[in-house]
Amino acid sequence: MNHINKLKIFNDPIYGFISIPNELIYDLIQHPYFQRLRRISQMGLSYLVYPGANHTRFHHALGCMHLMQKAIDTLRFKDVAISSEEENALYIAILLHDIGHGPFSHAMEKSIVEDVHHEAISLLFMNQLNNEFDGKLSLAIQVFKGEYHRKFMLQLISSQLDMDRMDYLKRDSFYTGVAEGNVNSERLIQMMNVVEDVLVIEEKGIYSVEKFLLSRRLMYWQAYLHKTSLVAELILMKVLKRAKELTLKGLSLPCSEPLRYFMQNKITLEYFDAEKLDLFSQLDDFDIISALKAWQKQDDFILSTLSKMIINRDLLKIKLSAEKIPMEESQSLKEEFAEQHHISALDAGYFIFRGKIKNQAYSKEAEPIRILKKDKTIEDVVEASDQLNLKSLSKLVTKYYICFPKQLI
Repeated sequence: MNHINKLKIFNDPIYGFISIPNELIYDLIQHPYFQRLRRISQMGLSYLVYPGANHTRFHHALGCMHLMQKAIDTLRFKDVAISSEEENALYIAILLHDIGHGPFSHAMEKSIVEDVHHEAISLLFMNQLNNEFDGKLSLAIQVFKGEYHRKFMLQLISSQLDMDRMDYLKRDSFYTGVAEGNVNSERLIQMMNVVEDVLVIEEKGIYSVEKFLLSRRLMYWQAYLHKTSLVAELILMKVLKRAKELTLKGLSLPCSEPLRYFMQNKITLEYFDAEKLDLFSQLDDFDIISALKAWQKQDDFILSTLSKMIINRDLLKIKLSAEKIPMEESQSLKEEFAEQHHISALDAGYFIFRGKIKNQAYSKEAEPIRILKKDKTIEDVVEASDQLNLKSLSKLVTKYYICFPKQLI
């Protein structure tokens, strides 16, 4: 029998070569649960704005693992003791942190699966894989859940300055062409240290942290919360909601079997057993796009019109405002649209709706980014920084929106 070489390398356009550290990691990457991430886009429908944004969650997960390798090397060089078991746990936890994402991520969480967040599904996948791999993921799961006594390990995976954010900002900036998002992850990692099991950034790295936070804020406004990406995702949520509504009324819509299952059943976290997890693992972006293509031809005016909007990129108009949009404004638009198309004002709510978006680059409520000063004291980055803009970056900015069909302008 041929022995498979499992210590392979990937060629990444951002970091160059990414190596697989050991055979267990290779086997996890090869698993169908993980391979599915090749079919889940990292930025949802943002390719409707930035044509290059077609990269996947598979790509992102490998990038995060690569940065984790760099972080472990740096910390060991600074005499932070990390055992080989802990090292492996960090690789597994960061590699699988996004494995629970559904097709088009957040649109799925708010429409077809009832408020089950991707983190919860990631954990279900990890537990399932742990059974298959004879308990080899136990420590990784402990770290991922924040139950391991060495706090800095969770901070490397999930915090305001973690491998996840460092990779997605750099990667999304590269693929969208939004240069403002490009962060210097190498410099940030070189500046990391651990004091009393807590992650800190050495004082000379403070400007890199400031640039990282500013990049994050700009990427949110220019890419993640770009109004066209936002309206496309909102329409997708409405399409899925409508499809579920029609399915529950007994209408049989053309779609894949896994998608049909989630539309026919109300699935909450407590009902997510191994069988449902397996069905969920068969869902990806292709199920949704295929369904939208078929639904364009359905008799239901709402479903077909909204599906066409996404497929043909002929979206609703979206208007952003710093002030709350009055209810009367959307009400009168609904009445006008309902009259035009002979539908109820309630159904017109699929085309005319209001909401709000929030952006906060740095949260004072969450675990802070700690700066290790030269005198060995530790300070929150906002206090340590001489930049006034860091204070404003920790302010929560809210914008209000209204969406409506273009013909109502």
